[in-house]
Amino acid sequence: MLKRLLDIVVALTGLVVSAVIVVPVCFLVWLQDYKSPFYLGPRVAKGGGTFKMVKLRSMVVKADKSGVDSTAANDPRITPIGAFIRRYKLDELTQLWNVLWGDMSLVGPRPNVERDTRLYTEQEKKLLTVRPGITDYSSIVFSDEGDILKGKPDPDLAYNQIIRPYKSRLGIFYVENRTLLLDIKLIYLTAVAIASKPAALRGVVDDLRRRGAPEDLVAVATRNAPLEPAPPPGATSIVTQR
Repeated sequence: MLKRLLDIVVALTGLVVSAVIVVPVCFLVWLQDYKSPFYLGPRVAKGGGTFKMVKLRSMVVKADKSGVDSTAANDPRITPIGAFIRRYKLDELTQLWNVLWGDMSLVGPRPNVERDTRLYTEQEKKLLTVRPGITDYSSIVFSDEGDILKGKPDPDLAYNQIIRPYKSRLGIFYVENRTLLLDIKLIYLTAVAIASKPAALRGVVDDLRRRGAPEDLVAVATRNAPLEPAPPPGATSIVTQR
């Protein structure tokens, strides 16, 4: 109940405050091709089923028809204004509408497309037991996901090999340790990340350690070393094909 109240209050406040940025950017997105500035992306909801996630459109129209779900920073589908939107995470501000409607929460595992959730292991299915969120541990740790995938010949495969294993583990760790105070802390650290990602990562690492997270997961959260391919949680082998 308190979590939902926090979601509503922060979402309403965020929508009002961010309008001064979102409205002009919407106009610029529309101006480039005279198409809707919004992209309503189907995502898997808590417990299954789907909902439409509201995003500022950062790609060309019908970019989702390409069959590629993961997006590298140099993806040719990204428009010039879209690169700006992605750089400053402006596409996530409109997801506050989903929070207000109850499809999402401020904090929770990032929502995935159905094609990705069909690949979930039994352990990863825990991610679908709570409302998906705008931010969580992994949103801070992998805020540079596009740069990680940049130059990869198969972004989807690279995502499944070097991002999904740790992103899912961080999401599961959140699900198993979630509290209202943790939500407030992650919202704070997400705001800190805008000014200083290193400072936000230190906050994430300190929190993971305090809650007894495995040391190898803590090490990944520091982002001090290149990401190595690993099996998804609950699997014994690295993904070799998408």
